[in-house]
Amino acid sequence: GLVGAGRTEMLQTLFGVMPALDGSMEVQGHSVAIRSPIQAIQNGLALVPEDRKQQGLVLEMAVRENMSLASLGRDQNKGFLNHRREQDISREMVAEMKIKTPSDLQEVQYLSGGNQQKVVLGKWLAMKPKVLFLDEPTRGIDVGAKQDIYKLMEKLAEEGVAILFVSSEMEEIIGMSDRAIVMHEGKLTGTLMRDELTEESVMQLATGTQTKPISNN
Repeated sequence: GLVGAGRTEMLQTLFGVMPALDGSMEVQGHSVAIRSPIQAIQNGLALVPEDRKQQGLVLEMAVRENMSLASLGRDQNKGFLNHRREQDISREMVAEMKIKTPSDLQEVQYLSGGNQQKVVLGKWLAMKPKVLFLDEPTRGIDVGAKQDIYKLMEKLAEEGVAILFVSSEMEEIIGMSDRAIVMHEGKLTGTLMRDELTEESVMQLATGTQTKPISNN
């Protein structure tokens, strides 16, 4: 959908940031009730927000500390953080995500936009999510970092992680989606499968000039 269509609000509702008025959700065939981000995390959901600096990172903290934020509860022992575990996770994710940093003790605020985004992603991937929500995952990053994130998304999908991403870039939607759900003024206007995805078909639904049945599969 276009800016203001309610895309971000939809992701936030699915993740429990905003209350849902109606509807249901299933994760791997099991019905789940998500009323808070904590419940979302407990059920294997992860959200990479649109504004990484304000919502996705603690800029004054190191890469290592940011990497462990989503896993704090899981990796604590009687209220104490396992620093060895934190270090191992951080170094593993820095290598896997190809994050360019002098060390994982570097403060995140000094990294490039693309590397900051990789830290946000790495934070969630460290908890092995079942479902990954991405809100404008490549906004404001360079071409090289974009390609790295695209490859990561494809790898995660092959491993069985469900990915729901919001994007304003038409090429990204057409190139990366198996299925596109389009919104207009807060409402779902249609579902397009990969072989139906064209700039024209997306824009017709995004502007509300056409509607198409919503697929439940």
